[in-house]
Amino acid sequence: MADELRVLRSDSPRPAPAGPGVPRSLAIARWCAGRGWPVHPLARGRKTPAGNCAACREPGHTHRGCRCPAAGRWCHGFRAATLDFARIEQWWRAHPEFGVGVACGPAGLVVIDIDAHARQLPARDRLLPGIDIAETVDLTGLANGFHTIGVLAALRGAASPADDETTLRVRTPSGGLHVWYRALGGHRWQCSSGSGGGRALAWQVDVRAHGGYIVAPGTVTEAGTYEAVGTAREPAPLPAWLARELQRTGHLPPVEVPTPRPVPPRARQAVLAASGGRSAGSRALAPLLAQVAACGAVPEGAGFTEKLNRAAYTAGGLVAAGLLAEAEAERALRDAAGQARPGQERRYGAVIRGGLSAGRTRPLTPGGRP
Repeated sequence: MADELRVLRSDSPRPAPAGPGVPRSLAIARWCAGRGWPVHPLARGRKTPAGNCAACREPGHTHRGCRCPAAGRWCHGFRAATLDFARIEQWWRAHPEFGVGVACGPAGLVVIDIDAHARQLPARDRLLPGIDIAETVDLTGLANGFHTIGVLAALRGAASPADDETTLRVRTPSGGLHVWYRALGGHRWQCSSGSGGGRALAWQVDVRAHGGYIVAPGTVTEAGTYEAVGTAREPAPLPAWLARELQRTGHLPPVEVPTPRPVPPRARQAVLAASGGRSAGSRALAPLLAQVAACGAVPEGAGFTEKLNRAAYTAGGLVAAGLLAEAEAERALRDAAGQARPGQERRYGAVIRGGLSAGRTRPLTPGGRP
């Protein structure tokens, strides 16, 4: 491992040798995989993935259902990234000229890609998306991503990621900087292009995360070497302020909550039967029981406990008012809860008992009013 680490030295203008008989690219790939970062080959001298096989280049072909990755081929770029050391050995022994890419999503990485390209300044609303920059603000000297990410950090009272010496930073051949962070909390942060018209963190600041890859430190291209700077060689946790900014700018996919389906007829009949279906108290309770039973269509996020507690509290009030027998109320509540969460009697039993007890202190009318 000592030999592999030598390829990432920051105190030498040229890459140090990878070790006897070990190609530089293989040493880098081993080093990355040893940290749990899946790797894939980059084309010789380039920062783009190695090409697909002839079959995968056919019009209409996609990575979905393709057998190439499973067969040990690097087709489809970062989607073929691997931690399999035998495959890594095979790829880079046979093609030492290949560079090394890291699939950010599977590696649990969020990389802030700061560019320093000579570009015309865009409209003010594209410099820091979502943040108004008044016409009275002088933008003289604002020229690249180092400036925009610095301004964003300053607005949030934080240091710029470009100056974060606690985490792995990699200087790019074009003068940019890759700032590597570890994603926390299982979030699937999404990629973006800071100079594009869609999701963006800041102008000339790209985000590499799920659905993308980053060039590994030490990789050599025709333009130059991706050199690690400073002393840190491991990604630090993603700063909280930066996570908030990524969320604000749409770098998390929307949470998909299934639309609740109507209560199945069987469940509806069971609820009505359990609630008696005819008395004034039963009629008052039935809609709440239906809401509880409907939670069965959504495994999580349906508000089951809250709805069951509300139904139990109402049932307790109806019992106290003499409009519903306590045994009937508890049976109806348990039947509805069992429809929604079968096999979880211990969980919903406590909710029912607590709701009934609290509701009995406030007798209700048939309309559900105290």
